[in-house]
Amino acid sequence: MSGLRDVVCAVLLLVGALSCLLGALGLVRLPDLPARLQAATKPQTLGLVLILVGTAVRLEFENAATLVLVIAFQVVTAPVISQIVARSAYRTGTLDREDLVVDELAGRMDRDTD
Repeated sequence: MSGLRDVVCAVLLLVGALSCLLGALGLVRLPDLPARLQAATKPQTLGLVLILVGTAVRLEFENAATLVLVIAFQVVTAPVISQIVARSAYRTGTLDREDLVVDELAGRMDRDTD
């Protein structure tokens, strides 16, 4: 049973590390802000979750429960932070609005300035 646990742990850790690596490469290589925000949140969050689950497989239940709290905090905060960064980039003009397919924030910004 310990051998199976080791294999599951190793696979989860490697896939999580690969996901984090791909997210970091996307953060460096992608051309615009929305794509970079996508690369900064989704693969990084998935990678961290997989790494923490792989670590939790090897730990006792009491210690693994703490990792579940870390996973929940990461899953909740990463999209919110990404949204805040994107909104501030939109409001400051850093984001090229012509690249957007749908611009729902323009109507809200017009109402806020009136």
